[in-house]
Parts: sequence; structure tokens; C-alpha cells
Amino acid sequence: MIVSASYRTDIPAFYSAWFLRRLAEGSCRVRNPYGGATYEVSLREGEVDGFVFWSRNMAPLAPHLATVRRRAPFIVQYTLTGYPRALESSVIDATRAIAQISDLAASWGKRAVVWRYDPIVVTTPTPLAWHEGNFQRLAAALAGRTDEVVVSFASPYRKTQRNLAVAARRHGFAWRDPEPAEKCALLNRLAGIAAAHGMRLTICSQPELVGQEGREARCIDADRLADVAQSAVAAKEKGNRPGCRCALSRDIGAYDSCPHGCVYCYAVANRERAVSRHREHDPSSPIL
Repeated sequence: MIVSASYRTDIPAFYSAWFLRRLAEGSCRVRNPYGGATYEVSLREGEVDGFVFWSRNMAPLAPHLATVRRRAPFIVQYTLTGYPRALESSVIDATRAIAQISDLAASWGKRAVVWRYDPIVVTTPTPLAWHEGNFQRLAAALAGRTDEVVVSFASPYRKTQRNLAVAARRHGFAWRDPEPAEKCALLNRLAGIAAAHGMRLTICSQPELVGQEGREARCIDADRLADVAQSAVAAKEKGNRPGCRCALSRDIGAYDSCPHGCVYCYAVANRERAVSRHREHDPSSPIL
């Protein structure tokens, strides 16, 4: 089984001590976000085919990745967008993020790290043309560090719309969901920039936007894990939402627990609740 850690929260940034303790114990418990029941996920040697870490700050976990690698191969889905603070109030700055991605690639190989420019959020401070220039700057800094960049446009879930609206009123900007033709035109330009810097652009869970220049992303990627492990990793495709092409995995995170403060985040309905849950977190608990 591939273990996802986690598309529901940033475990490396905020819950590394908990994860390492659960790794030592050999299992954790996870609460079903839709029913509340809990179940066990094994982290034992021989029962984990690989880990996929999702993060915006790997610094707390990075010194312990050799321990993780002794248990199973891993890849890092590293989100770096470089947005204004009005959109993401508490993430590390782009310079530090680029340095972390560079260190990961140097230590574990560029197949072990994937850059996520995700999601693309179109606002008055970040219009379509701004994204092209911003993406160009980041891609140039990351050339040679990774071979894939994953993108998508922000999905207008009800909680996302609510949080963006609150931020827009507070900071005095407007936001919009672009027309499909605008999205495709930007994606084609970003794909060209990515290719010029040695990266393939893939599109996460939005197959309607996949055109000649992009491919569907597989963020839980058994083939990439196999390359990192230099051995086969068998996993069937089983996405977690319509349009998702990920391999079958178990996610061990929890929604409403990431205090990064990204107002477009699908995993946080209420940041104050997320900050409170992080503050009250018990690293010795079997459940995050």
C-alpha cells in the first residue's frame, strides 16, 4: 500500500514528530472525514510500498528522511506558488522553498521531488499574465531539480469561495474563475516554459483542460516511486475524486488541521479551527 502524507494537511511542516513516532510504532489511526469512524493504517516494513509527502516546508522532516527511506521509498509533492501574502499568509518564502527543493534533489534525486504550481488562483494582484511571469521565474530557479510540474486551477468549492471572498474584502482584491479557453491558453504557455526548463507539465484532476501541451497528473505515482526505489511498485489506479489518475493509497492526514493560511485551500474550511487543532495536537496520539 502507498501511504499519502498528506493531501489533507502538511504533515512534514507541522506534524513530523507525530509521523516519526507512528513510523517507529508501525501504525497510525485515521478518522474517516465523512463518517467519523477510525481505522488503522500499517506503517510496518514490508507493508508500505512507498510514501508520498505533500508539503510547503520540508525542513522539519528533512533530517529524518534517511529513516523514512529505510522503511520505504518516498517522493515529495512540493507546493511552491510565490503568491502574495493576501492569498497565503504563513508559508515560507520562495527563496527558502527553492533551496529546500534543491537540497531534496541533491540528496535523493530529481525523480524524488515534484514541483506543484497548484492551484492557479486568478485575482486582481495575480492575473493570468502575472502567472506566466511568476511561473517563468520559479521554473528557471528549479531547472534541473525536478522533471515534472503539476498544475491545476482553483476549484470553486463552497468553502473556497467563502474564504476567498473574506480575504478579498479584507485585502481589497477581486478574484474570478477564468473561462475554459483562458485556462487552456495559459496552460499551453506554461507547458512551453516548463519544457524549456526540462520539466513536463501535468494537470491535476481537470481532464477537461488537458490539451496537446499537457498530460494528466498522477500525483500518487507508482511508476515514479518504482524509479526512486529501483524496484517494482505495484498499485492499481484509483483516484480520490472524479478525474483523478492517482494510484491506490491511504491518506493519513486530517482536514482543517493545516495553519499555513492559504485562502484558496480545499482542505481547510476555517483557518482559526485549523490553528486551534494544530495547537492542541498531541504528538503521542495514534491519530493525527
